[in-house]
Amino acid sequence: MEQIVKHFTDNDAYTYSCMYYILQKYPRAEVEYTFFDRNHTKYPKGFDALLQEQVNYMPTVVITDEEVTFMREKMYFLPEWFFTYLRGFRFNPKEVNISQDEEGHLNILIRGKWYSTIIWEMVLLQCISQLMHTINGDMDKYDASLEEQRTRAKAERALKNGLIISDFGSRRRFSFDHQDMVVRVFKEVHDAGGYTDENGQFTKWNGAFPGTSNVYLAMKHNLTPIGTMSHQLIEFEENVSGLFECNFNVMRKFSDVYDGDNGIFLYDCFGDKVFFNNLSKRMAMMYKGLRVDSGRKRNSSRRL
Repeated sequence: MEQIVKHFTDNDAYTYSCMYYILQKYPRAEVEYTFFDRNHTKYPKGFDALLQEQVNYMPTVVITDEEVTFMREKMYFLPEWFFTYLRGFRFNPKEVNISQDEEGHLNILIRGKWYSTIIWEMVLLQCISQLMHTINGDMDKYDASLEEQRTRAKAERALKNGLIISDFGSRRRFSFDHQDMVVRVFKEVHDAGGYTDENGQFTKWNGAFPGTSNVYLAMKHNLTPIGTMSHQLIEFEENVSGLFECNFNVMRKFSDVYDGDNGIFLYDCFGDKVFFNNLSKRMAMMYKGLRVDSGRKRNSSRRL
């Protein structure tokens, strides 16, 4: 089957900011990720082989000069030596083990150095989602023109009603081309500045489309790549510092690494109470804001 992930930065921005954090704070850490399917999907027979094929393609995917130039500008908090590291980075399929049980459930085990294995998360989720849509025949029913019309209408409605909306759809996308279209259309609608009503009066949008978490699409469409960190940093730190200290210690280490830049903290990994019980004044002053993700107490889907 055709290769799905063809660009090194076809990945979320937080992958790279977390990778740099790991290289700075836990360069020797070895971890194990397991795939947890919340829907307990029964995948078609042979799906594991198709996914393995996509994994085997990945060593050919390397970062380009254009991608490095874009990241230097937009992800300014990453140092020059990190881009040298990314230029030499190669995906290692030996880190990934894929199988299916008799009922079709998918089993994925990723094991290796944390700074290396972290990059597989988005790649695998993208491939799983797109492969399923392909196998199910959804691609054959896809009407690109109709979908673009629908997306444009949704974008206009969202911005008209004051939504500040960014794209975080990489891991659950229908396909790369579809996500590319969605990002393009939302940007076009945003850049129009507003809409003309039935009386011919021009009204500015109340909302905005600031960017996308996908670094490659941000580069392609001249947007801001959005994302700072993921839950796994706190989940890992729980094993080091314990439940009631892990948030504070990640805040301290993350602020040490980025020196006040990249300053949005993902605080709800173990619930509000655990976080606010150890939020110090110093840490509150080091961060620009908090990212609410789950809105509730979160159970880890990774084993680190």
